[in-house]
Amino acid sequence: MNSCNEEEVPMRLHSAVEYLLHSHSDQLRSIILSPDPKLHYPLFVDYAELMDADPPLARLVFANPTDYLRFFDQAAILAHKRVLKDMVSHEKGVEKKFIHVRFNVCGSPLEFPETFPTIGRVRVKHRGILLTLKGTVIRSGAVKMYEGQRTYQCKKCKHMFPLYPELETRNSITLPSICPSQRSNPCEGTKFLCIENTTVCHDYQEIKIQESTQVLGVGVIPRSILVILQDDLVDIVKAGDDVIITGILTAKWSPDLKDVRCDLGPILIANHVRKTNEMKLEIDIPDDVAMKFKQFWLDFRDTPLKGRNTILRGICPQVFGLFTVKLAVALTLIGGVQHVDASGTKIRGESHLLLVGDPGTGKSQFLKFAAKLSNRSVITTGLGSTSAGLTVTAVKDGGEWMLEAGALVLADGGLCCIDEFDSMREHDRATIHEAMEQQTISVAKAGLVTTLSTRTIVFGATNPKGHYDPDQPLSVNTALSGPLLSRFDIVLVLLDTKNPEWDAVVSSHILGEGEYGNGKQDEDLANIWSLSSLRGYIGYVKKHFKPVLTKEAERVISNYYQLQRRSATHNAARTTVRMLESLIRLAQAHARLMFRNEVTRLDAIAAILCIESSMTISAIIDSIGNALHSNFTENPDEEYAKQEKLILENLSLIDESPESNGLEGFN
Repeated sequence: MNSCNEEEVPMRLHSAVEYLLHSHSDQLRSIILSPDPKLHYPLFVDYAELMDADPPLARLVFANPTDYLRFFDQAAILAHKRVLKDMVSHEKGVEKKFIHVRFNVCGSPLEFPETFPTIGRVRVKHRGILLTLKGTVIRSGAVKMYEGQRTYQCKKCKHMFPLYPELETRNSITLPSICPSQRSNPCEGTKFLCIENTTVCHDYQEIKIQESTQVLGVGVIPRSILVILQDDLVDIVKAGDDVIITGILTAKWSPDLKDVRCDLGPILIANHVRKTNEMKLEIDIPDDVAMKFKQFWLDFRDTPLKGRNTILRGICPQVFGLFTVKLAVALTLIGGVQHVDASGTKIRGESHLLLVGDPGTGKSQFLKFAAKLSNRSVITTGLGSTSAGLTVTAVKDGGEWMLEAGALVLADGGLCCIDEFDSMREHDRATIHEAMEQQTISVAKAGLVTTLSTRTIVFGATNPKGHYDPDQPLSVNTALSGPLLSRFDIVLVLLDTKNPEWDAVVSSHILGEGEYGNGKQDEDLANIWSLSSLRGYIGYVKKHFKPVLTKEAERVISNYYQLQRRSATHNAARTTVRMLESLIRLAQAHARLMFRNEVTRLDAIAAILCIESSMTISAIIDSIGNALHSNFTENPDEEYAKQEKLILENLSLIDESPESNGLEGFN
């Protein structure tokens, strides 16, 4: 890209100053009132507004950002001096040395694919223009300092001029061949003197962003690119953050390594960074779709559980039956409500689910379908897809230690599906406990000490170690420790036991799928919710419903908790407090699933049935059976009435004492 014409610089600089004074005087005044004159201050400008106010100047910023971003920084300094001069005497303003104009391209034409490509489609044609890229931060380096400007003087004519380092030449400064002064009689001097105390240094940080796997097709490798953050932009993002970065694409020489060819790699020098973490779970639901959801529940107001089962049939419809698993998947994806008590302690709202089963029981099918239902998801195995594994690790890149985020950090705010859960790396086993319960990962590796967020739903699947022995505890059958298993709200064991009746039903279903023109089959498919409808419904209920426990639901959960405490062995008693929290989360999730803002007795009993289906808890109510053989009933509301009566009879063994229910502070 050619350098700008020297004659038009004063005119364009004047235009930039006038624009900033007219449209951003409030920001300039705020910067002036800040006390520290040595800090680097950002001045945010919407590119769309600049296009409306001064289209030629906006086009120059896009076509030649290397020069015109510097001009805007100079214009910001000049504009702030004029504002400072016009301020009244009682306002104590301080002149600033460094102001950087940051262009936000949101809502402008620069969001079109040509100037907003995916990272994998970045090419040479994008070099030298104002480019915007979207991705997830997978590595973040330490903050360094580098020399960003040096002033020289011609020995012959005494002309002073600034020089800037070039990334292509490893941040070295190249002196001009002759004096760059624009005089009528050029001096053509060739000797220059560096003026002391004119060096300007900048904070500097390298991060690496990777394109989201959600927008990639099967078999496409996600690409990544290095990004340089400077001055006020350093340390505003960390590994796992979703970002949209606007900057200048340039190239950088790779480090000198023995027997390795040295080449140029693409790098983005950031001008503006926008974090989009708060948008991770946001799904826009049109009003007409929301009305369909409301009408659906009006149609099933007399038989609510039949309506619930209609929704559940849409979860992994290619797998026959498995009602208990589909209910558990739905409750896990919807989750409960996060609670923060008076001391600031957080009780997570996300639920975790583990499927333990024989090969061929559909575990991986549920993992993949759950990933499609989530707006943000990562699928991996226990060994992890990178050296970072599931949590985080320190890697050395170009002689510098950087943090690389693992699957749990990259899935922050979404869903992490982990197949072969028992094959985790050793360092993952040590840190996943904190990641699942406290929803953070504390890192102290290679001198890098930080805390990363992992507000993630964990959906794991694993095979039993050898032949499953029902007489042995789950920790023995899976080679997973008891404390790790206690982090899961629901653990379902799918055993492929011999059951002639079930085998006949399943074989008829599979063989019937291949028959075309089957009227009943077509009718069943028409009643199944589509994937997009399920995604929209889950997003809608998570956003609009914050269920609160009713007194009736509190009593049911409290009595069940006390019954478990009495029957549990001394070693198992530690985990029942977590079980109480799991019951509340599952009851809240069921209330959301039922389109309600309060947790009723029905929701509490549904949560108890899910907990009872877990083999990690001693089954007090022995009416569940094998989760693999659970099927949808014709009249679920009548079936529930029988289960409710059985459960309430079991819970009536305890004296009800509201003052000791143990649920204080959860509402």
